[in-house]
Amino acid sequence: MLISSWNVNSVRARIENIKSYLLKYKPDILMMQEIKTEDINFPYDDFSSMDYESYVFGQKSYNGVAIISKLKLKKVRTDLIKDKLKQSRVISAEVEYKKKIIQLINIYTPNGNPVDTEKYDYKKSWMDQLIKQLKLLSKKNLNIILAGDFNVIPSAEDVYNVKSFEDDALYRLEIRKKFREMLNLGLSDVYRHFNETKEGYTYWDYMRGAWQKNNGMRIDHFLASNSLIDQIKSININKDPRGKEKPSDHTPIEIKLA
Repeated sequence: MLISSWNVNSVRARIENIKSYLLKYKPDILMMQEIKTEDINFPYDDFSSMDYESYVFGQKSYNGVAIISKLKLKKVRTDLIKDKLKQSRVISAEVEYKKKIIQLINIYTPNGNPVDTEKYDYKKSWMDQLIKQLKLLSKKNLNIILAGDFNVIPSAEDVYNVKSFEDDALYRLEIRKKFREMLNLGLSDVYRHFNETKEGYTYWDYMRGAWQKNNGMRIDHFLASNSLIDQIKSININKDPRGKEKPSDHTPIEIKLA
């Protein structure tokens, strides 16, 4: 089973790139962030024509998350976090795999910049609520896959120039501690499980030739319950879509389950 996660930066603007990716790499499940459309305008037909069922938690012009799947998903939820700003940032569902029920959670964490503003406070509060929910969910189900755009740079090797991000909302110590708190609940950072030190950028800004210079950062992640980590054969950062015309500034990350 191949599960992908991708901040598509507008599902309608990138629809041809997304369809091309699906045709070429054939993920069983794709978790998308920043779809930037209301549910009613989501391109359901494009995906159903490729045998994907769509599960959507959209929002006009901003944010929004969705899961498209060739496998039947159950217990789809959009209420894991009581978002005081009513932003569409998390969708979860259950999928059966080898007689196990896996809880899939697809997130788009707030950016939080500029720091020391209400945007940063919102990010901290949102992450605290996520951690609280993960604690509750992990008591009911040991098999969790949490993926998406975390807007967190976990460590210095995950960004091209750490000096310039020392006081950024993506790298501030208290934000990195919250990421570590998630891991301490019995989750593994799948990329670092397989690649202890290797660079693994998932995002390159559109500005200043960042893609061409490889001035990137690793802010998109897969976290998996320790009970599942031995079932994961590999993780791949697929840079192919980032090099296309009119790309998202993020690229897909993929895990393959045995």
